[in-house]
Amino acid sequence: MTGVWPSERSASKEYYDRAVSVMPGGITRIQPWQDPFPVYAERGEGAYVVDVDGTRRLDMMNNFATLIHGHAHPVIVAAAQAAMQRGTSFALPTPAEVALAEAICARTDNFEWVRFSNSGSEAIMCAIKAARALTGRPRIVKIEGSYHGMYDYAEVSLDSAPANWGNDPRPVGFSKGVPQGVLDDVIVIPFNDCEAGERIIRAGREHIAAILVDPAPGYLGFTPIDRDFAAMLRRVASDIGALIILDEVISFRMHFGGAQTLYGLEPDFTTLAKIIGGGFPIGAVAGRRAVMKVFDHRQGKPLLPWSGTFTGNPVSTAAGKAALDLLPQVEIDRLELLGTRLRRQIAGMIASSGVPAQITGIASMFQIHGHDRTISDYRTAFHSPEEAARLRRLQAAMLLAGHHMSSRGMGFLSTPMSEIEVDAFCEAFSRCVGALGVT
Repeated sequence: MTGVWPSERSASKEYYDRAVSVMPGGITRIQPWQDPFPVYAERGEGAYVVDVDGTRRLDMMNNFATLIHGHAHPVIVAAAQAAMQRGTSFALPTPAEVALAEAICARTDNFEWVRFSNSGSEAIMCAIKAARALTGRPRIVKIEGSYHGMYDYAEVSLDSAPANWGNDPRPVGFSKGVPQGVLDDVIVIPFNDCEAGERIIRAGREHIAAILVDPAPGYLGFTPIDRDFAAMLRRVASDIGALIILDEVISFRMHFGGAQTLYGLEPDFTTLAKIIGGGFPIGAVAGRRAVMKVFDHRQGKPLLPWSGTFTGNPVSTAAGKAALDLLPQVEIDRLELLGTRLRRQIAGMIASSGVPAQITGIASMFQIHGHDRTISDYRTAFHSPEEAARLRRLQAAMLLAGHHMSSRGMGFLSTPMSEIEVDAFCEAFSRCVGALGVT
């Protein structure tokens, strides 16, 4: 086979043809799908990923915000290798899980105890179950359009559309077959709307176990939470006896102590994943002892006996500890400066081009949109089919230009990047921005 993606003679096409015979649609994750077939990775090198045809691209995806130190960082690789040489998993706790828990708790006073899981989705599931166990109530409140992993309750109203989202947000199933009971136990509110949020929450107050919120939701363009909205959620949750679950699976990269430190948030539970695993599967729920006692077995069967075969495994926890050690506040600040540089350049190019588009984001995260409406919540961020198609054209053009970002226009910076990589990305964008134009 000779050729490069998307050639029919490329090695990626060969792998895809093999995959179709053994996996539904030829893939095992929906998010990395790429028309007409995926690009297959051969290896990663710092800020770059090299595909099976040898094409080297700047990686702005970093496995969906997981690899804050890029690919194959030597310190993280060494930590993982050392852990694997001692054994990959045990039916016993290991020192590595203790060390990572200590490192996590050292980053904010809101964390006193940590319970590990294997992914962000599991962490969300765990936190919701913990809130139900503590309150004896079944329902959760979530933000319309906010992504919290693949748990059916957390997926409600993830991708609602004008045809079904209603005046006030209504619970809409994400996939076919969602039981009505799931929809009945999820209350949906708009982001950063204090009046509507409080009104809807108080209407269901007797049944609410927890309010689930992301402080900078990706599907909303990484729009940060408004301090008044955050204060309203905390006040109302305390009034009605519900708990706050803060999803920092992605936003924990925004500050040494996470977005909660930046915005003065005081959640009951915080869910973590991605950067705390150093590129390996992991998730965690963290919080103060008063609520984390739900997991404590020392007085008999705990209210929530959470466990998992690979939970807290020594490879993920050793790699995660190394990754956090490599991420002091000064490095987070440097990434934020790079993020600001990127967003300013892209915004200027969009303005000069006249295409109906914009870029949003915060810290080391960005999202390019196929429209220029002011974004404040899910409905204003929502893309029509035509607008989404513009983003897919841009993403494909950038891929051919040597830069990998998501088909939704998202990207995440990593510590191997410098102004050189950011400027190269922006230069490529200047050649591809026409793909965002109306056809």
